[in-house]
Amino acid sequence: MIAGFPWFSDWGRDTMIALPGLALTTGRLDVAASILRTFAQYVGQGLLPNRFPDAGETPEYNTVDATLWYFVAIDAYMRASNDRLLLEELYPVLRSIVDWHRRGTRYGIHVDSADDLLHAGERGVQLTWMDAKLGDWVVTPRIGKPVEINALWYNTLTIMRDFARLLKDADAASDYASAAERTARSFRERFWYGSGEYLYDVIDGPEGADDSLRPNQLLAVSLRHSLLDATHAKAVVDVCARELWTPVGLRSLSPHVVRTAERDPRYRRRYTGPARDREPAYHQGTVWSWLLGPFVAAHYRVYQDAAQARRYLEGMNAHLREACIGQVSEIFDGDAPFTARGCFAQAWGVAELLRVWGELDDGVAHEDRRKTQQHTAALGK
Repeated sequence: MIAGFPWFSDWGRDTMIALPGLALTTGRLDVAASILRTFAQYVGQGLLPNRFPDAGETPEYNTVDATLWYFVAIDAYMRASNDRLLLEELYPVLRSIVDWHRRGTRYGIHVDSADDLLHAGERGVQLTWMDAKLGDWVVTPRIGKPVEINALWYNTLTIMRDFARLLKDADAASDYASAAERTARSFRERFWYGSGEYLYDVIDGPEGADDSLRPNQLLAVSLRHSLLDATHAKAVVDVCARELWTPVGLRSLSPHVVRTAERDPRYRRRYTGPARDREPAYHQGTVWSWLLGPFVAAHYRVYQDAAQARRYLEGMNAHLREACIGQVSEIFDGDAPFTARGCFAQAWGVAELLRVWGELDDGVAHEDRRKTQQHTAALGK
């Protein structure tokens, strides 16, 4: 699976995020199974490779989230296929991955025993999807406990709980369930930024808690095992709709500092110029197409209105006829007219559009059935 054409090759993170949309929504279960098996062979010290270099070179493991997205992809595959044989084959690898994260692995990735949240990061290394780097300068280092990483970690534990139950591994299921409960409790206590009515982007970093308004928090709502109650989930969706949503994706940083309502000096309106100008803009306001998936999924979960959620995707209609026809670009400028930039065919941009559109189709069908049942019941009275 190619992350982006014409510049990117196969990346672990991009593959796992894109797999549900590209392989499951389209009914290619055999392709999905093949990808999941292949990546299991390259797990090292509990991590999936971030990138496969040229033939014969060692894979690079500088990622904290690719491995956690692997669990999300397997969970989605299992719900689509009920392929117990594949689960039995991968289960020892998955257990090993969780064990490595608990005791600690590369790049400072470990579960903090004080609060059961996942810590990651070392100076000079970019581990999350916000991975822009210019020379030795990591633009968004996000060292500490990033919000989406801990949403993914919680989902990893709950997914493993369910897998262990399915495979009759009762002791492991109990262990994972208890760990998930502790992680959820700490997440709810520590990540909520009351002054802004949204989630901190990172806590326990070198400079304390980071209250930057970014889209990463949406994963705490959009992933299958949500971490927030209805009130907090709605607040997250609403602030992201107001500050980050654009017709072609979500901004990677709000133009405004919420606590002061002033312009954020880090925000970059355009992704243009030489590398020294582009790299600082990559995750500092630049719009990312793939984030429409988590946003629309979170919106539907909160409001339960598939038609309304689908309207947030309508801006992509025009884009499919520009840049590369029939494809979705990687990124766009943060300000209107949201000019397409980066790769003109991006795997997770295409995949998340397919995935969430399919989920909303299912949602519309469900709503239609409910209305029909209500109407029939009313006539019966």
